[in-house]
Amino acid sequence: MEEFRRSYLRLCKEGGVDTQESVLAQLQDPRMGTGICRLDLSGQSVSLDTCGVLGRAMQNDTLFTELILSDCMLSEEGAKLLLNGLCSNTTVKVLDLKGNNMRGTGAEALGQLLVRNKILRRLVLEWNALGMWEEGFAIFCEGLASNTSITQLDLRNNQINHQGAAELCGALKRNSTLHELDIRWNNMGLLGGRSLLEAMQQNRTLLKLEMAGNNIPSDTLRAIEQSMNHNADRQSTLRDSRSRTQVLSKEIQLLKEEKGRQFLSLMDTIDRQKDEMGRSSRNSSIRLGQLQEALIEQKSSVNSLTAKLQMTEAALALSEQKAHDLGEQMTRVKVEKTELRDRQSREIKKEQEDSALREAKLVKEVNSLSEKNLQLKNKLEESERRCKTQQDQIFELKQELTNTTAELKLRLAQTEERLDMEKRRSKQALEDMDSLRQKEVDHLTKHQEESERALQERILKLEGQRIQLEEELSRAKASLVTERAQAEEELGKVRAQVRLEEQQHLTSLEEKLRGVRQSRDESQNHCTQQKQTIAELHARVGHQSVEMDSLRRRIEELQQDLSGKEQDKVAEVSRVRVELQEQIGHLQAERTAQGGLKEKISALEREMKVLSTAHREALLDKESEISSLLERLRIREGEIQRIREDEAQRASFLQNAILTYVQGSPLAHFSPKK
Repeated sequence: MEEFRRSYLRLCKEGGVDTQESVLAQLQDPRMGTGICRLDLSGQSVSLDTCGVLGRAMQNDTLFTELILSDCMLSEEGAKLLLNGLCSNTTVKVLDLKGNNMRGTGAEALGQLLVRNKILRRLVLEWNALGMWEEGFAIFCEGLASNTSITQLDLRNNQINHQGAAELCGALKRNSTLHELDIRWNNMGLLGGRSLLEAMQQNRTLLKLEMAGNNIPSDTLRAIEQSMNHNADRQSTLRDSRSRTQVLSKEIQLLKEEKGRQFLSLMDTIDRQKDEMGRSSRNSSIRLGQLQEALIEQKSSVNSLTAKLQMTEAALALSEQKAHDLGEQMTRVKVEKTELRDRQSREIKKEQEDSALREAKLVKEVNSLSEKNLQLKNKLEESERRCKTQQDQIFELKQELTNTTAELKLRLAQTEERLDMEKRRSKQALEDMDSLRQKEVDHLTKHQEESERALQERILKLEGQRIQLEEELSRAKASLVTERAQAEEELGKVRAQVRLEEQQHLTSLEEKLRGVRQSRDESQNHCTQQKQTIAELHARVGHQSVEMDSLRRRIEELQQDLSGKEQDKVAEVSRVRVELQEQIGHLQAERTAQGGLKEKISALEREMKVLSTAHREALLDKESEISSLLERLRIREGEIQRIREDEAQRASFLQNAILTYVQGSPLAHFSPKK
C-alpha cells in the first residue's frame, strides 16, 4: 500500500497534477494495511488529471481487489483514462461506477475493458446513460460478448431502449460466464422483452435476471422466468453431474493407482520368481556339476578298480604259468628219476656179476636212495596238493572277481540310469515350470510384451547355459574316453613288459631246471625256492583279498553317498514344488483381486452410463418442455393478436355506430339552424 501511495505521488509530481487530499486520505487510511483491499472514493469528485494518474498507477498490479468510484462526477475523458489503465490490471475484481453519467465514450472504454481484462468479476454501472448512444452501447455489448470473466453486471437506470436491448441480447447469446444481470428501470418495452426471451432460449448460464420497470408484458416475463428456472435446473444438474464425474474420476484414479500398485507388486513378485528360478537353475547346475564330479570320481575309482583287477588277473596268470612250469619241472624230474632207476638197475646187475661187496654197498645205497625217493614222492604229493588247493583258491578268486565286476557294472549301469532319470526329471520339472510360468504370465500380462521378451531372453540364456553344460558333459565324456584309451595303452605296455619279464623269468627257470638236472642238491634248493614263491603267492593273495574288501567298502560308501544325494535332491525338488504351489496360490489371489477391481470399474462405468443417459433424458425432456412452452406462447400470442384484431374491429364498429348515431341524431339536424 505504501508503494502504491508513493507511485501515486510520484506520478502526480511528474505530471504536475494536484494530489487531491481526499484520495491521499483514502490511501493513508490505517485500515488499508490490515487486509482491507478496497479503494473507496464514492461521493468524492475526481478530476480528469487524478483519473489519468490513477489509471497509470492501476496499470501495474496492486493490492486493491475492489475499486469503488460511485457518484464521483467522472468526466467522459477521465473515465476513459481510468478504464484504459485498468485494462492491463490483474488484481481488481470489483469495479463500481455508479452515478457518473457515462455515455458514448464511457461505453466504448468499458467495451475495451471487457475485451482486454480477464480478471474483473463484478461491474456496477447503475445510474448512467450508456443506452443513449447506440454505437457506444453496441461496442460495450461486443466487449461483453467476448468477455470470459465477468459474472455480475448492473445496468439499472441506463436509458436502454428496445434497440439497446437487442444489442444486449446478442451479447447474451454469445456470453457463457455471466450469471447475474440487473436491467431494472430501463425502457425496453415489448420488443425488448421478446428479444430477451429469444436470448434466454440460447443462453444456458444466466441464472438471475432483474427486469422490473421496463414495460414488458407479464406473459413474456413469465416465459423469461421459466427459461431462467430451466437454466437454474441445468446448472444444478451440471453441478451434480460435474460433482459425480469428479467423484467417479477420483474413484477411477484411485482404482488406476491401485491397479498400478498391484501391477508393480505383480512385477516385483514376477521378478522375485525369476530371481528364484535363476537361483534354482544355478543351484541345479551347481548340483549337476557336483554330481558330474562325483560321477567322474566314481568312474576314476571304477577305472582304478578295473586296473587293479587287470593287475590281479595278470598276477593270477603269472601264478598259473608258474604252476604250469612247476608241473612240467615235476614231470621232467619224474622222467629223470625213471631214467636214473634204469641206469642204477643196470649198474647193479653189472656190479652183482663183479663182486658181492659192491652189491652190499649198492643195496645200502639203493635203500638210501629209495628212502630219499619216498621222501621226494611225499614232498611232490604235498606240493601237488598245495598246487591243487592254490588252483581251487585261484578259481574261487576268479569267480569272486567276475561276480564283483558284474556287480560293479550293474551298479554303474544303475547309477547311470538314475542319473539319466534325475536329469530327465529335472529337465521335465524345469520345462513344466517354464510352461506354467509362461501360461501365467500370458494370462496376467497380456499387455506386457516387453516383460515377456525379457523372460524369453532369459530363458534363451538358460537354454544356452544348458547347452553349454551338455557340451561340457560331452567334452568330459570324450576326455574320459581318451583317458580310457590312454589307460588301455598303458595297460598294453605294462602287459608287454610283464610278458618280457615272464619270458626272462622262463629263461631263468630253464637255466635253473638245467641246473636241477645236473645235481639233486640243486633240485632240493629249487624246491625250497618254490616253497618260498608259493608263500609269496599266498601273501599276495591275502593282500589282494584285503584290497578287494577295501574296494567293496569304498563301493558301499559311494552307494550310501549316492543314496544320500538322491534323498537331498528329492527333498529339494519337493521344496521347490511347494514354493511354486504357494506362488501359484498368490498369483491366483492376485487374479481374483484384479477381477474384483475390473468388476468395480465396470460397475462404475455402468453407473456413469446410467447417469449420462439420465442426464440426456432430462435434457431432452426439458428441451421438449421448452419447445411445448414456446408453442403455447406462440398460440397465446396468436390468440392475443386475434383478440386485439377483434377489439380493433369492435372499436371500429363502435366508432362507426357512434358516428352514424351522431349523424342521425336530431341535434345534428338542428345544429346549423342555431
